[in-house]
Amino acid sequence: MTPVAAPEAPTGAQQAVEFDTDKGTLGSEQKGFWEQLALALFIGIPFLALLAAVPVAWGGFLGWHDVVLAVVFYTLSGHGISIGFHRYFTHKSFKPNRPLKYALAIAGSLAIEGPVVRWVADHRKHHKFSDREGDPHSPWKYGTSLGALSKGFMHAHIGWLFDTEQTPQRQYAPDLLKDRDIVRVSRMFPALVLFSLLAPALIGGLWSWSIEGALTAFFWASLIRIGLLHHVTWSINSICHTIGDRPFRSRDKSGNVWWLAILSQGESWHNLHHSDPTCARHGVLKGQLDTSARSIWFFEKCGWVSDVRWPVKERLEARRVRAAEV
Repeated sequence: MTPVAAPEAPTGAQQAVEFDTDKGTLGSEQKGFWEQLALALFIGIPFLALLAAVPVAWGGFLGWHDVVLAVVFYTLSGHGISIGFHRYFTHKSFKPNRPLKYALAIAGSLAIEGPVVRWVADHRKHHKFSDREGDPHSPWKYGTSLGALSKGFMHAHIGWLFDTEQTPQRQYAPDLLKDRDIVRVSRMFPALVLFSLLAPALIGGLWSWSIEGALTAFFWASLIRIGLLHHVTWSINSICHTIGDRPFRSRDKSGNVWWLAILSQGESWHNLHHSDPTCARHGVLKGQLDTSARSIWFFEKCGWVSDVRWPVKERLEARRVRAAEV
């Protein structure tokens, strides 16, 4: 079993109350009709925007304001997922101070991939059963034939999101349910969704002082940004568990996909991550760009994080695949 970092012991006010799963965060352990509908809209509309991106840009409805806003919001929300939701809240690869903990939870929520507790519960379950029965999103779910893998690939990329049965939060994220700060951010998710959608339009409109500036900013920095980030994140589930180099031993089929590295903030160096899940850096080999790890390094230099689990040479060498094993 791939280890998941032990939950951080709650302190102070966090020990006062243990929140009930259904009341502490949004949603129950079963997806209802309205949740399914909202999910379909938040997947479908940005995807249609992605399809329309080229003709819209060709028609001149793309300015440098839109590019700046899209890059800023993509970088903020993407690193909120990779550094916050994934490397900290799921795997405890480092310990942030309280303001940074809040900031990471909020930034990750802006990606509109679900409340932090729900996201963490799903990902911890994925690691527990990676590419085996029980994994929420393995592309190998239906078998290894071409047809089965094609079906599994679509399940891993998007289909699993529509499963009505959800991962039990109390079982897989009890530490977060005891953390008042994180439960508070999870409850704020609808408001953060609205902010993520509308803030680019507001900034774009004020920046250009025009309705057109607001509309193009909404298209590029809201719809396109969200759609692209969603599919990059889901590609780690689908593409990076189907193809890619595997220089480190892992009990699953996780691989490194270099051409996703920049867009995924280093998450596509996925083989080392599954070989050593609590490591704060995923791109550990020469030339493997990992902007999330570089950001954690910066936070450490600023004194905002401590106890960072950086890669250890001896530990990496022990996990390397030797020529005789290939």
